[in-house]
Amino acid sequence: MATNKPALPKQSDALLTELRGLIESARQHVAQTANATLTMLYWHVGHRIRREVLKDQRAEYGEQIVSTLSTQLVNDYGQGFGAKNLARMIQFAEVFPDEEIVVSLSRQLSWTHFIALIPLKQPLEREFYAEMCRVERWSVRILRERIGSQLYLRTAIAKQPEAVVQAEISHLRAGGQITPDLVFRDPYMLDFLGLPQDYSERDLEDAILREMERFLLELGVGFTFVARQKRISVDNKDFYLDLLFYHRLLKRLVAVELKLEEFQPAHKGQMELYLRWLDKHDRPAGEEPPIGLILCASAGVEQVELLDLGASNIRVAEYLAHIPDMKVLQAQLHRAMALARERAARGALPQTGEERKAGKAALTPDLFGDAGEDA
Repeated sequence: MATNKPALPKQSDALLTELRGLIESARQHVAQTANATLTMLYWHVGHRIRREVLKDQRAEYGEQIVSTLSTQLVNDYGQGFGAKNLARMIQFAEVFPDEEIVVSLSRQLSWTHFIALIPLKQPLEREFYAEMCRVERWSVRILRERIGSQLYLRTAIAKQPEAVVQAEISHLRAGGQITPDLVFRDPYMLDFLGLPQDYSERDLEDAILREMERFLLELGVGFTFVARQKRISVDNKDFYLDLLFYHRLLKRLVAVELKLEEFQPAHKGQMELYLRWLDKHDRPAGEEPPIGLILCASAGVEQVELLDLGASNIRVAEYLAHIPDMKVLQAQLHRAMALARERAARGALPQTGEERKAGKAALTPDLFGDAGEDA
């Protein structure tokens, strides 16, 4: 005959909760320690082979030595040290040559994270994804999605000279606060909203609220939804801000206005009013000033520049309701980024007609032909 286990007294509930917390914390610590140890092992294996075997040797000779090492290691330790994996470890040590940086990253990033980062060709792009992955604690799936959606090229920081990008990443690596240039993007990919070709501003807003989880993922980690149609009362008149968010890492409110048309100078005045009201009435002590994001169907590069929106804490970005061919988009983003860096290197001289055309082309779906329509 089965006997029932005695029920825990009520005062034991807190003890049980505490014990569960201790066990889960220990499990997590063991998993993180094992991951970091394994990652560093792979780095040291790759570093040692690269330094002792491949340095100053013929490629064919190096391949033969790696193959021989692999055969012996597989016999001793299993398929994890096969030739393909050894080659990956060597590449790992090559693209991440600084041991201290790898030690720091390995506390949050798994070996699978590094596998996703290794193929990236540009060092700054690789460092950007690695640091953002560490700070925002992306899963491997999220990291792959961010890489696939060209996140680095869509951030403002990517359009700066390499020295500026490196300084920003170094600041973040040293424990500095994340900046808006690393958070905001242009363009935003909103194809998941499933909007019809003739959608209205209300359709756009409703779709965002319906797909809020995916919209927050596109905005980036750290955004928290606060309000829709936030009422702003000034001189007995009511105005309504489309969407209001809070960013935990930036420690500030983010006001978002949705525009179906091309960016207009009047949009700046409207957003400035909202930001000043929020700063006066809805900003607690210790919080950073609110920042505005105007999402438009398109935006003229020169117009945005002349209005000096950065001085007003306002960002303008385009959104793509239907995604064009990603290879073409990547090429256009690369071109716009290169021109922006050239301008910065020249001391922000006035834009040429070629630069304005390239900057706008990078964000205009019409250039992508039928691919944009079918996406």
